[in-house]
Amino acid sequence: MKKIASFTVNHETLLPGLYVSRRDAVGENAVTTFDLRFTRPNLEPVMDTAPVHAIEHLGATYLRSDPEWGERVIYFGPMGCRTGFYLILSGAPESKDALGLVMRMLRFVAEYEGKIPGASPRECGNYLDMNLQMAKYHARRYLELLESGAEDRLRYPE
Repeated sequence: MKKIASFTVNHETLLPGLYVSRRDAVGENAVTTFDLRFTRPNLEPVMDTAPVHAIEHLGATYLRSDPEWGERVIYFGPMGCRTGFYLILSGAPESKDALGLVMRMLRFVAEYEGKIPGASPRECGNYLDMNLQMAKYHARRYLELLESGAEDRLRYPE
């Protein structure tokens, strides 16, 4: 079997950041997958499922409602390793192009108060497994990293 693209990234040198993970052609259109790496793989603790689940619900709600990018959002969801999330957008934007969108989404999560959208038994298959306070913590931590302006956190390390 062919090795998938995400397994070719050296996770031993990968730092938290916002990276273009892959770009695919769907017919005549490009689709870009972003790696929103919240924690350093294999060195920092992974995020627990409850805050990841809360970020997924809040992030997807925000991203799909964004007036500028909402119609280009195809998917937002967690990585199985729980070190971050994937964001898939139509088109061929670079990390610097999506940075503002991701930072707005993180601010939304970090400042969110109230009931998490879609957190009911009718709307979600595991609605009780959410932790808003830890979701806010992870969002603030990742936002601080992105606000630092480190250009090396916008492209995969060589």
